[in-house]
Amino acid sequence: MKVLVTGGAGFIGSHTVVELIEKGYTPIIIDDFRNSEKFIIDRIETICKKKIKIYNIDCGDYLLMQNVFEVEKPDGIIHFAAYKAVNESVNEPIKYYQNNIGSLVNILKIMKTYKVSFFIFSSSCTVYGVPDNVPVTEKTPIKQAFSPYGYTKQVGEQCLR
Repeated sequence: MKVLVTGGAGFIGSHTVVELIEKGYTPIIIDDFRNSEKFIIDRIETICKKKIKIYNIDCGDYLLMQNVFEVEKPDGIIHFAAYKAVNESVNEPIKYYQNNIGSLVNILKIMKTYKVSFFIFSSSCTVYGVPDNVPVTEKTPIKQAFSPYGYTKQVGEQCLR
């Protein structure tokens, strides 16, 4: 089973790629390295003793993403590629809206075209806003997000619903 892993050179993405390989999946990384380092790919390959296919592209580029789907014909997607700094999102909200929401919408549109139905979205606890009680569970009521980052994750979850 081929799985596209967006943000696959990031911290969580790279660990996920290793686990996918160990479980017999064929991960294909999509990462433009704006929040990761290229040497991570070498480390994944060393750990797994396997060459990894990677596309150095921005998930916000619809045509390039569509080309990856056309060439790879993935069975599923794990979407980690998003900005994640709460403080930065307050200072640069448009950057977060464009990347976090725009890239997700691109992926969902392309998935529909290519009939890909397996999808994992990396959300965030920030979708709950400031909770009344801790620990937070999936039954915790969702409140207004306290940052643009949290809001992008709320919108992402709404898109998926």
